[in-house]
Amino acid sequence: MSEQNKPEILKMELEALSKNEEFARVAVAVFMARLNPTLEEVDDVKTAVSEAVTNAVIHGYQGKGGIIYLEVEIDGLEISVTVKDTGIGIPDIKLAMEPMYTTDPDGERSGMGFSFMEAFMDQVEVKSATGEGTAVTMKKKISG
Repeated sequence: MSEQNKPEILKMELEALSKNEEFARVAVAVFMARLNPTLEEVDDVKTAVSEAVTNAVIHGYQGKGGIIYLEVEIDGLEISVTVKDTGIGIPDIKLAMEPMYTTDPDGERSGMGFSFMEAFMDQVEVKSATGEGTAVTMKKKISG
């Protein structure tokens, strides 16, 4: 496989802190810049990353800290972003992905995180196991 056709990968580990959500957004935006995306495409991906990282901090680790694993892959004109935690997991993924559903005990979250991810990305896949964590993989084709 030639150097040009080989997927490019960025891997990072972040502490599960709210302040790291902005860092994750910017890191992904800078990495995807090589695809020459439109501003709208950059904003879409940044919004989806924010939602996924925020879900890991608030719901996965319940604000108690942990590590968020971020993996970004660029293959041709497609960007794939996986945000993974080793938190409490999601017992019912279908229910969790329903608009307005939230497990936030303070009632401060809108329950729209997955809906936003699905609206801004071409594909969203969620894998989770109770007590083991959650991995959210989001893909988007960039116009280039």
